[in-house]
Order: sequence, then structure tokens, then C-alpha cells
Amino acid sequence: MVKLFARKQSAISLTEEGRAYLDSIRPALAQIASATDGISSVRENRLNITCLSAFAFTCLIPALPNFQNRHPGIALRLMPSAATGRPDMRDFDVAVWHGPNDWPGFESARISKEEIFPVCSPQLLANRPQLETPADLRHYSVVRTVSPIITDEWPAWLQHTGHESTEFGGEIYCEGLFFSMASTRAGLGVGLGRSSLVKDDLANGRLVEPFGVRLPSDSAYYAVSRPDKSALPRVKVFTEWLLEYFG
Repeated sequence: MVKLFARKQSAISLTEEGRAYLDSIRPALAQIASATDGISSVRENRLNITCLSAFAFTCLIPALPNFQNRHPGIALRLMPSAATGRPDMRDFDVAVWHGPNDWPGFESARISKEEIFPVCSPQLLANRPQLETPADLRHYSVVRTVSPIITDEWPAWLQHTGHESTEFGGEIYCEGLFFSMASTRAGLGVGLGRSSLVKDDLANGRLVEPFGVRLPSDSAYYAVSRPDKSALPRVKVFTEWLLEYFG
């Protein structure tokens, strides 16, 4: 049996055999996608967008009416991103992906800079020890993310504050950032927020930032597309809109 995927700790990636297999069937997949689009009268103006769930639900979808008002002639098709190490598992025009901008064979543009920092529900702090220093996390559970593409950055943030040996009162592991942020908003524990995802939550008081210490992240959200797609007018206007709206 040939292994197409390899698992290393919490990460899943294609093996050399898997990548070779994907490369060999990609023309067939593209042909199928083309044939499917061929039965639609709006195929010329359809924009196929694949997006990570956390960014899609928190940021992209609420903002899309603005894009549609500006470009009513472009039909949108939204697809969830596969949780793999590369945005090449599905046919798409543009992907909103997260990482350190290391995707050979793709063109990318950073949507915005990103910082990471602890956030929590105000209700979590009620009638409990205050969070004044990272050492106080020993009284609280923290929410940690397990994902092939999102790194658990609690160690990096603690090192940034000089509290590397801090112990937590408990740990809640979530597969994917979408579940991590939902768990944090629900008050299950203190989570690591990303500035792009928690801006509105902080503004409306759904979340609070107890420490006020932020770590600039090496990763960020990017608009990613293949070279043969990036020059398409619908892809160009969408990418430009992303950078303007979220930049």
C-alpha cells in the first residue's frame, strides 16, 4: 500500500508519492472542474474562493456584501479550505490561507500584519483571581490549537513575556483555530487571539485582553493564487479589495 499522507505530531502533509499522484491527476481534476463550470452561464464571472473557516466566518463573510456592492457582476462561490500544509488540494481562483508565506508555485499577497496575545471572555474573570501577570494563568485553563497549519504559539508568547516556565490551571485542545476561538468566546478558557480575528470582539466587549502584551507573528493571512489565475480580472479585483478592506 502506497502512503499518500504523512503525519508528524499534529501535522499532516503529502508524501513524495502523494504529491506526485496529485500532480498527475491535477489535469483531470481541472478538466472536471472546467466541464462543471461549462454548464453554468455565469462561469466567466464566477470567483471560486477557498478560505480557512475562522477567517471566513469572522472576517470574510461579514465583509463580502461590501465587495458585492462594488462588483455586482461577479458571482461568488465559497469553499472551505482543506486542513493540509498547502492550498493545492482543490481547484480555486483565490485562497485565503495562513502561514509564513512559503508556498512555492503560488503567488501571494499579505492581507494584513498580525499580532498574537491572550484574550478571554469577561465572564471568565468574574469572581476569580485577576490576570495581572502571565504567572496568574496557573488559576485558569488555556485554549490551545492543534492544526496542520496553525502553530500553537503559547510557548512563543510566554517566552516573549519572560515567563517560559508558567504553568496553566488546565488545557483545552481544539483542532483548528475556528474551534479555539469559539471556545474562548464561550468562556472555556484563556485563548490566544490573533489581531485580525478578535478586533471586533474586543471592540464590542465580547472579549478582553488581560495583559496588553502582544507578540508580532511571523505568520499572517494571505491571498494566494496560482500564476495562471492571478492575472484574471476577477481575481485581481478581489485581491485588491482584500488588501484595501483588511489592510
